[in-house]
Amino acid sequence: MSDIYHARVASGEIRPDPAQERVLPEFDRIREGLTAQPAKRGFFGRRKAPEAPKGLYLWGGVGRGKSMLMDLFVESLDVPVRRVHFHAFMQEIHEGMHAARKANTEDSLAPVAAKVVEDVKVLAFDEMQITDITDAMIVGRLFEALFDAGVVVVTTSNRVPDDLYKDGLNRQLFLPFIELIKDRLVVHELESPHDYRQHRLSGQQVYFTPVNAEARRQIEAYWHDLTGDTGAGEPLVLKVKGREVTIPAYRSGVGRASFHDLCGAMLGPGDYLAVAEAVEVLILEDIPCLGRSNFNEAKRFVTLIDALYEAKVRLICSAADQPESLYREGEGVFEFERTASRLREMQDKDWGAEDD
Repeated sequence: MSDIYHARVASGEIRPDPAQERVLPEFDRIREGLTAQPAKRGFFGRRKAPEAPKGLYLWGGVGRGKSMLMDLFVESLDVPVRRVHFHAFMQEIHEGMHAARKANTEDSLAPVAAKVVEDVKVLAFDEMQITDITDAMIVGRLFEALFDAGVVVVTTSNRVPDDLYKDGLNRQLFLPFIELIKDRLVVHELESPHDYRQHRLSGQQVYFTPVNAEARRQIEAYWHDLTGDTGAGEPLVLKVKGREVTIPAYRSGVGRASFHDLCGAMLGPGDYLAVAEAVEVLILEDIPCLGRSNFNEAKRFVTLIDALYEAKVRLICSAADQPESLYREGEGVFEFERTASRLREMQDKDWGAEDD
């Protein structure tokens, strides 16, 4: 992978970063281990495959280039690999287990894990985090099955392993999984001082009004620049206390949704907190004028902005009017002043930057 990284640096696509360069040997180690030839035949003619290389747990602050490095790593492989957001993967696991239980399978996790093992040699997870107790209760057994079958796991996270599922319900039952991660994966902190996502957005317009063709063009340009994705992106389904909250498009820490997607649905504070925790940047499109006719949607919008603000999520949006003029009449006009102020503050070029 180092050759791809240095080629991109030479072409100007990537800025050289010592912290990123320090982790390249870990990716190269895994790649070389995956392509190692089987050992020679022994006395009885048996050929033993080499042991799978240790995986990698790459953690660090937002915007440091973790997802970009993961993309380059996946691009460099010539073995069956799947790159997937951790939340989306766990949602698939739960769906598979539900189907197995309906078929009266005694151990509903076993066939699901076997299917994963059959399909891939490498699992590349984006943004591992555990917020759901049902995930916490099955993830240990699942990963043991993957490791035992020789599947290599490479994952990014904003958290050190010891902070996974922090303060979660029955966390003591989750602690063996943390030890498993530290035993089977090399834990590496990406200590770059540069927040590249913040750098890309610093000083740029991030609030577009009115909603017109030019606003849509600018939004599309942001999506492509921040994710490298010219398509619509893949949905990200979050599980919140048994409910599903869907961000229609997601890639590399960037979520994209319309006002109707997130505020037209009957979502509450916990749902918006989950959204804020799942994304580093949210692109929110088509915010309408607010008032009596859409009072419930307006209340949800206020809650959403509060969650994004507290989590320091960067917001890029298109709206029918300037923040101070969005809420035009009816109950809630006074309360909306704080939201308008936060929307204005979130447009500042340094907003969301981490403290020195």
